[in-house]
Amino acid sequence: MYLNLEQYYIAPINLKDAWAVCNFCVANEDRLKRYFPKTLEQNLTPELSKIFVEKKTKRFGTKEEFLFTIKETKHHKLVGLVYIKAIDWIKKQGEFAYAIDYNIEGKGLMTKSIEKLSDYAFEILGLETLQIIVHKNNIGSLKVAENCNFTHIKTLKNEYTPPNETPMDMELYELYKEIE
Repeated sequence: MYLNLEQYYIAPINLKDAWAVCNFCVANEDRLKRYFPKTLEQNLTPELSKIFVEKKTKRFGTKEEFLFTIKETKHHKLVGLVYIKAIDWIKKQGEFAYAIDYNIEGKGLMTKSIEKLSDYAFEILGLETLQIIVHKNNIGSLKVAENCNFTHIKTLKNEYTPPNETPMDMELYELYKEIE
């Protein structure tokens, strides 16, 4: 399964992605350390990335969590990661988490990716509610939520604690499958 985004494409994580995930995480360490500390610490070396990718491909196969890569079409360089996580199959709900390479931030690529993956989550996975949980100061991520027509639901008090920081309030956004 590939989702085309002109100069980029979205694909499920696969075993061949370990080096690319490691390179992405190390190159974007400053961006990942606050909101993706676990992903970062699991990808600081190629050996760790191999274990990480093996675990994520298994979780994809068992439908526990879905990790997608965003790559350049021409050189296949990994430039972003998108998770569909915290899946509740009874409520038919999942949450997006995403990170983009610092070199291409602000160009609308993540918005396009979340739009495509929202359609995938609704049509292929059968989810009915998608969430984005974001800090109010993360302007880029707020724009993605708003540009993809997610609705602000509420502030979640002390929802997330970054490494070595105090708990932070986070904003909950949701998108619902349109009933036809």
